[in-house]
Amino acid sequence: MTEKRWIIRRYDLAAAERLAAALDCDPVIAALLVLRGVSDPEEAHRVLHPSLDQLHDPQLMLGMDRAVARLMSAIARGERILIYGDYDVDGTTGTALLRRTFQMLGAQTHYYIPHRLSEGYGINREALERACAEGYKLLLSVDCGISSHEPLSWASAQGMEAIVTDHHLPDLGRGVPPAVAVLNPNQPGCPYPDKNLTGVGVAFKLAHALLRANGRASEEMIRGFLKLVAIGTVADVAPLVGENRAIVALGLRDLPMAKNRGLRALMEVAGCYAGRGIKAYDIGFRIGPRINAAGRMDAARMVVQLFESEDDSQARKLAAVLDERNRERQRLQTELLKEALAEVEGSLHGSHVVVVAREGWHRGVIGLVASKLVELTGRPAIVISLEGEIGHGSARSIEEYHLHEGLSACAELLERFGGHRHAAGLQIRRESIAELRRRLNEHAASLLRPEDLTPALRIDMELPLGAVTFDLARKLETLEPFGTGWRRPIFLTRGLEVDGEPRAFGNEHLKFCVRDADGARCTALWWRAALSGRRTPRAGEIIELVYSVELNLWQGLEELRLVVEDCRAMGE
Repeated sequence: MTEKRWIIRRYDLAAAERLAAALDCDPVIAALLVLRGVSDPEEAHRVLHPSLDQLHDPQLMLGMDRAVARLMSAIARGERILIYGDYDVDGTTGTALLRRTFQMLGAQTHYYIPHRLSEGYGINREALERACAEGYKLLLSVDCGISSHEPLSWASAQGMEAIVTDHHLPDLGRGVPPAVAVLNPNQPGCPYPDKNLTGVGVAFKLAHALLRANGRASEEMIRGFLKLVAIGTVADVAPLVGENRAIVALGLRDLPMAKNRGLRALMEVAGCYAGRGIKAYDIGFRIGPRINAAGRMDAARMVVQLFESEDDSQARKLAAVLDERNRERQRLQTELLKEALAEVEGSLHGSHVVVVAREGWHRGVIGLVASKLVELTGRPAIVISLEGEIGHGSARSIEEYHLHEGLSACAELLERFGGHRHAAGLQIRRESIAELRRRLNEHAASLLRPEDLTPALRIDMELPLGAVTFDLARKLETLEPFGTGWRRPIFLTRGLEVDGEPRAFGNEHLKFCVRDADGARCTALWWRAALSGRRTPRAGEIIELVYSVELNLWQGLEELRLVVEDCRAMGE
C-alpha cells in the first residue's frame, strides 16, 4: 500500500579491501561484512566459522550457582519440580529442553503451559494454587516470570519456592520477583556478556550448568541441545549476532541429523529436506510457525508432547495436527488482514497511527496482523478484538515511534497495557477506542516527520546482473544464518528488461524473467506481490529491481533466482 524509500548504504571501501586481502575472500563478501560492522579479520573469522568455544560459560550468569544448588538438592531428595513454560516457540522449546535434561538426571518433573486466551502471558495465581494443592514445592519458569511479582509472592507465602528463567526486561521500578534464583542476563547486576539470549537460550544455560555439575556435560550432549535452542532463537526473532549466531549456526548444522522423532516428523510436514540443507529461513517460515500456531490456536502443550514422543506414528500424528493448526492460523490471519485493510482503506491520508477494531477477531493472530499492517502502511498499528464491551489489542510500531510512550500518554483510556518500544498488548473499553485513535494520532503527529511514514528499504549495494552467478550465491551462503540483526544481503540492479509476460501463482505471488543489455538473464520471484501496492511489471518494460539472491534445489536441480524486495519502472 505504501511505496518504500530506497536507501543505498555506504561503507568504507578501504576497510573492505583490507578485509578481503586478510581473509582472501570475494570483495562483495568483505564489503557485506563491513556493512554489518565487521572489519576486524579475527572477528570476521569468528562470524564465518561458528564453533562451540564461542558459547559463554553458564556460570557467568547471575544466580546460576543458587539455581543449580537448589535443583540438585531437589533431584537428590526426589522432589517434584513444576516447569512453567510460556506458550510460544521460545517457551515450549525451552520447556522440552529442560524436561529432557531432568529426565537424564533422574528428576521428577511435570510441566504447565498456560492457555493463551483464557490465562494470557506470564505466571498466573490460579495455576499456582492448583500446583500447591497437588504438593509442588518448587517451580521453575521458562521464558516468563520476571514480572510475576504478585503470584510468586503468593506462592512464597504458601511455601512454594521458585527459580525464574527469563530474558524479558524486568520492571526497573520493582526489580526482580521473589525467588531462590533469577536467571536473566538482562536483570540488573548480571555480568553475563551477551544480553540477547532468548528464553530457550537461558534454559539451555541452566541445562548446561546442571549437566556439568552432574559430570555429564559432554560436547556431544551440549551440541545435541542446540537444535531446539536454534529453533526457539530464530522463531523468537532474536538478533543473530554474538552467541546467538553460534547457537543457531551449530544447531542448523545438526538439524538434518536430528534423532528426536517429533522433530523429524515436524521437519517432514514443514517441507524441510536434509538433502538441500536447513537454513534459518526454514525455521522462521516453516518450522517455527507450526510450533507457534499451537500456542496461538490453544494447543501449546502438544509441542512438548511432540518432542517427547517415543513412537514414530504418534509423532507424525502430532506433527500433522500442528500443521493443520498452522493452516487454520494462516486462514484466519489472511481473512482478518483483508478485513483490517478494508477498514484502513481510504483513511490513511493524514493519519499517523492505524487503529482498527472488530467483534470476534481471533486474539491469537491479531499481533501478526498488526505487524503486517505496519509493513503495508508504514505506520504504527493497533488491532483490537472486541468481546462485548472489552477489546483486547495487539500493537506494533515503526522504528521511529516509541509505542510504549504513546500508550503511556493515553493510559487513562486503557484498562491495562504493557510492552516496549516496538510491540505492546492492551485492554480497552469499546467506547474508548475512538478517543484512543484520536489521541494516539495526535501524539504521533507531534513526533513523526512525513518521511518517517514511508518504510525504508536499505540496499547493500548495486550489482550488474552478470555479477549474480552461482559462484556468488554460494559465497553469500557463507554469511548464513540470516535474520534479525544480521539481515540477508539486498542488491539493486538497474536497466533490466522484463523478458516475457509475468506469471501469477498462488493468488498473490509473481514469477518473471529479467535480462540486461549484455544478455545476462535470471528468474525473479516476487512473493506476495499482490500486497505490495506496486503495479505488475509488463513484458518488455525496463525496470529497477531490488532483490536478494537465492539458490533453490528442486528434484535434484539447482536454480539461481532473484527474490524480489521491490520493483519500479525506470524513471519513476
